[in-house]
Amino acid sequence: MVAQRSSPRSIDDFATWEPVLQLLRADHAKRRTAIASGRVAGSIGRHGWSLALQRRLPPPGRAAQIEDIQDEVDAVERVQGALADAGVDTISFTAEISPVGKTMLHLLGPSPAVEPGIGNPHPGALILVEDSRPEPWRRLPDPVPGAVPAVSADPQLLEQTLRERLPDAIGATEEEIAAAEVRLGVPFPAELKALYRVTRARWEDWGEDYEAAERVYAAAGCELFALDDLYIADASSRYCHWEFAAKEAVVTPPDARVQGLVGSPGWIAFGDNGGGDRLAVDLTPGPRGHTGQIIMLSHEEDTGAELLADSLTDLVLNRPSEEHGDHRADQPPVAAWVNTASLRSIEAAAHPGLEVLSIGVWDGTPFSLAPVTGLPRLRTLTAYPGTLADPLEIAELTGLEFLKLGPAEWRVLLDAGAVPRSLSAAAIEAHSQQDPLPIVAIANEILALWDRPRIVQTVLEGDLGPVA
Repeated sequence: MVAQRSSPRSIDDFATWEPVLQLLRADHAKRRTAIASGRVAGSIGRHGWSLALQRRLPPPGRAAQIEDIQDEVDAVERVQGALADAGVDTISFTAEISPVGKTMLHLLGPSPAVEPGIGNPHPGALILVEDSRPEPWRRLPDPVPGAVPAVSADPQLLEQTLRERLPDAIGATEEEIAAAEVRLGVPFPAELKALYRVTRARWEDWGEDYEAAERVYAAAGCELFALDDLYIADASSRYCHWEFAAKEAVVTPPDARVQGLVGSPGWIAFGDNGGGDRLAVDLTPGPRGHTGQIIMLSHEEDTGAELLADSLTDLVLNRPSEEHGDHRADQPPVAAWVNTASLRSIEAAAHPGLEVLSIGVWDGTPFSLAPVTGLPRLRTLTAYPGTLADPLEIAELTGLEFLKLGPAEWRVLLDAGAVPRSLSAAAIEAHSQQDPLPIVAIANEILALWDRPRIVQTVLEGDLGPVA
């Protein structure tokens, strides 16, 4: 473990952390009565925090308010200010507090090679290959040479309808539209040009008049982006933590109208449905789709898009597309879950197209990985602690790019020198109550195999005094 003991930064000053530690100790003692010492842990970021505190319930009939946790907010904001000063986004910590208040505080990280943990002080995904992304985020659309605009696509009717609805709108010039095409690196379809010839949807054109904006949105059928705010909804526009992204899989059936993708260089995002879902013109449709069809990217999904209309004309005229195609029922899943509530054997999950295997909570005999050895597309394996009969079987899975295991399973691979070198990222499955220090030590061993920046541990000593 990389350690350091002194630094001029306020984030490394014990006094910065003392209010948080006092709150955790008091809460710990209150919930476990006789305990006035022990280990506490948590994580604090510039925009949120995770602390094991039992918050007071508000009075009956009243919702919780910030004042109900003001002491917690004040303590956390002190740390958040120090994080901002140090240019650090998130930091985890653990502390051992003696009965008389002597405290050893361990600050863990950050590391540019480690994503923050979610809701606990343990490290998130370890990025073993710099700038790497999971396979679905690298997937580009397949060419569809026969794709053409829908019969309903009618730029002239679209422009005429919008001018009737918005007679006073300020449209974009041809030069402005051409500049937007250059900025995005893709030529606009005729319908999109027709839309922005009528209105360029800039706030300054409306004089901050919300009613004028609402009229434009009603006319266009969505909360229309200004011409200057159009963007390409490619994979990079849909951020997802490595650990979750690695378990995603995208598929495009032969009768699909929209390609199964995270994003595409041919998805031009031009609006919002008012609920955070983005609308885009699709220039890379599925095998049964139309060039220029309108799709929606859900803010609740990390992959895929839903067909809304065969053309922008249909969207504006409120003629939604009839869904058909995209049938997958007869195909085995490319992402499979084996656990007490899903598939109950590795054999049931194994097939040549399997990409992701997640082994969850299991109360039976641990599994052998022999049924999936040699599968050509298996790239992700996650296994809950204790579910593998022999972790060394992982060495036979030569195409893995992501692996998540419990600490004991990682220990077996590390001691045997059997950590797959094909990995681009990895993660450690740990219970929220587990001491972060041994988990960080294993993480640093894995990072060292790829010569990646380790998680730095800063050790601070202080005295919280006796329990009040």
